[in-house]
Amino acid sequence: MPHFVCLLTFTQQGSTQLGATTKRAEAFQKRCEQLGAKVHATYWTLGQYDVVHVIEASDAKMAASLAMSSLSLGNVRTLTLPAFTLEEMTEDILPNVQTPYDLLRVDEDRKTP
Repeated sequence: MPHFVCLLTFTQQGSTQLGATTKRAEAFQKRCEQLGAKVHATYWTLGQYDVVHVIEASDAKMAASLAMSSLSLGNVRTLTLPAFTLEEMTEDILPNVQTPYDLLRVDEDRKTP
């Protein structure tokens, strides 16, 4: 299943209810499980983002649904990013990467007798 990184920032409401952040994270994990998704990790962080979830969901639509569920409570804003494992990069993505120079080289090879 695809992986996603969810970056959360507290809203004013979420900041004033900071004491409930771990309970909200547990509720998010339960909601993910109900929908067949999985939370691999949750971290509270310093800097631009306050919470990071690493989740596995069936597809981007499921990830969007989970993010919007969090948004609807008004405690956080979210940024959800697709994420790829080492295996996915090695087997599925990198073999298909070509630069414009690679494409030119293929055309040159065709012209060579």
